[in-house]
Amino acid sequence: MTQKRDLENKDGPSAKKVNLEFKKEEIEGFFNDKIWDNKFQEEIKEQVEKSQPYRWGTITELMNDELLRNVRQEVLNEIAFKKKETDIYKVHQSGDLANLSGLDWDDLSRLPSLYKLRAGIYSEEFRDMISRITGSGKLSGVKTDMSINTYTKGCHLLTHDDVIGSRRVSFILYLPDPDKKWKPHYGGALRLFPAIVPNVPKTDYEVKLVPQFNQIAFFTVQPGLSFHDVEEVRADKHRLSIQGWFHIPQEGEPGYIPGEQEATEARSTLQQLQNKELQEYDFPKPIRNDIPADELKLYRGLGQECAFSPEEYSYLRKYLNAQYLEPKNLQRLADVFMEESLVELGGILNDELAGKLMDSIRDLEINTKAPAHSSEIHFPWKCAMPPHKQRFMYIDGKESLEASEEGIKFINRTGPQELPNFQLTGKAATNTVEELFCQICSFFKSIAFRKWLLFLTRLIPTSDQILLRRFRPGSDFILATSTDSKLARDNTDEINALLEATFNFTPTATNSKNWESGEFGGYELCMSSNASDDEDEEDDPAIYRESDPNDDSVLYTSQCKWNSLCLMLRDPSILKFVKYVSVNAKGSRWDISCQWNVESSDKDDEDEDAATS
Repeated sequence: MTQKRDLENKDGPSAKKVNLEFKKEEIEGFFNDKIWDNKFQEEIKEQVEKSQPYRWGTITELMNDELLRNVRQEVLNEIAFKKKETDIYKVHQSGDLANLSGLDWDDLSRLPSLYKLRAGIYSEEFRDMISRITGSGKLSGVKTDMSINTYTKGCHLLTHDDVIGSRRVSFILYLPDPDKKWKPHYGGALRLFPAIVPNVPKTDYEVKLVPQFNQIAFFTVQPGLSFHDVEEVRADKHRLSIQGWFHIPQEGEPGYIPGEQEATEARSTLQQLQNKELQEYDFPKPIRNDIPADELKLYRGLGQECAFSPEEYSYLRKYLNAQYLEPKNLQRLADVFMEESLVELGGILNDELAGKLMDSIRDLEINTKAPAHSSEIHFPWKCAMPPHKQRFMYIDGKESLEASEEGIKFINRTGPQELPNFQLTGKAATNTVEELFCQICSFFKSIAFRKWLLFLTRLIPTSDQILLRRFRPGSDFILATSTDSKLARDNTDEINALLEATFNFTPTATNSKNWESGEFGGYELCMSSNASDDEDEEDDPAIYRESDPNDDSVLYTSQCKWNSLCLMLRDPSILKFVKYVSVNAKGSRWDISCQWNVESSDKDDEDEDAATS
């Protein structure tokens, strides 16, 4: 058996280098003759100029059919793929095909068709044709950037715009089975997203391209506009493709403009994600509402000993498992939290309430299809946005919002700045699930619950945000995000960290086979924000924050659970994401996410110790 080639390990010295040059006639012969026809190019150029939601195009039967079939066979026989998975994608990928020109003859003789394909794609003839039909301007022949991807069942790439470095035109050449049509229900389509305003894509895609063998899709990389994703592959099939970019001309090439690359890099996606002005389009916003001063005074006057009045105990017992109201249990859990800054509690709700909630969610999921389009989501639910950061359904106890430029400006700058009210929202519930969850969210805003939280964490909550969330299969996720660097507010005794709670209520998690493997996503992961800093490695356009799940920088991972609470004290150095939920998941991920600004309940004791020392 021959060993497959790992293209990422071909940078070392070689005994016999090959420098193959192809004549113009040979290059043109690698392609279908039609693409060199002026009339055909004008037709494609016109299609690109009229395309929506931004300038893009596609050509079928691009390459010489025999050549591309040979390429596909060489790829399958000779090239090794590595599974790569981050918060934004899951894919099997080769190394950079730029290394092909440095291979020795023994290696190159096993990839002759692939070498011809790469030479043809980056030839002056093809670059000039792409430049003409896209109107993008001159393209570099020196800087090449191309790899082979295979998307198998469950693989996906979430929304991004490819804007990074010197990229000017993105392309994808598809190589699925040439003798079988790739059908829409297989998934794996290229989907293009319009923008509400530049750098803020709409929640739903506008164009969907189902890939076929020997078809190329391409678009000009347009800062803040060229948003796209790759739909998850649903079938047990290989969606093979060659993905790459044409770059702006480098120094010494025709079309080179001094300073152009620096100006392009300044508009990178990562920098736009960090743009404070654009955060007004983020919903839900990480806004925590102040707890009233009189209520804070009550909490600050409590001692360390756990004690509830009969009325408080009765109220807490309506919701919480009685074992978590026992002083000795609370003390034990408080000790764990003090040591680890994290504690997990299984069976957090009492059996009666948990049973009602499970029955109602199961009934809803079995009998009611989850909304697929944002227009199908109705009050009290909303859809998180924008989709290059997050997408999920949520209830925040506030009025509905209009996801347009005008609607968002009204909410942020003109309209009522309302506080959440889950009790009122619950009265508008259309089913038992919404009604029960709104009751539970109201409970989390109660004085009795906040006292319970204080006894468990030894932290006094000073503000809060409560969100009910639903992550639908085939739709929803949160990409890796950090908190603000300054969490403690001025003129307060707050800690520069957030107390966060995730109450996980996913009924399908009662069967460990459904989520424990992680293959269906839906897990919550925390990691160090400087997990993968590498100044020598060029950023990947699809990775804003990345970490190997087996790396020491991964601090905490939690699969979907049923009736479970995770409490965590999170400082600004910790990133968190919820992995995209696969279309193959057995149901939605359901949770309630809470955040509190906090101050230490030990402050007075610490002050006394300092005074007497």
